[in-house]
Amino acid sequence: MYTHKLGPRAEYREKQGVRVAAAPCLAEKYRKLKSLTVNVGYYAPTGTIKYRDLTYDVNLHHAKSVFRLDCANDECVQGDFDLTEELAAATAKRAKTVAGELCCKGWQNKASIKKIKCNHVLRYKLKLGY
Repeated sequence: MYTHKLGPRAEYREKQGVRVAAAPCLAEKYRKLKSLTVNVGYYAPTGTIKYRDLTYDVNLHHAKSVFRLDCANDECVQGDFDLTEELAAATAKRAKTVAGELCCKGWQNKASIKKIKCNHVLRYKLKLGY
């Protein structure tokens, strides 16, 4: 029987997928939260070149409370952006808007593991309704 070994990127994403799947949905965890709109901008490591913008209204009954977004770097290993703590803090304070910036702490690609950080940037704005 042949078993295919996952690469470091796929292995990390698989573990994160299990973590997300095990989490309760946002509506269950944050019962007072009635709406969530997410606006994110993906930037190159320098933070000056924008790759893309994304704005969406989150379906609270389907989205999980482990709230993470993939890195814009298609070769990034063990990176991505996790907004779980930011969302938890915002709902605890009943904040209506939260904005910030995260830097990807993953590795640039599988050849650069433990050598060169990814450092892509995510700028985010969360609009919360209660």
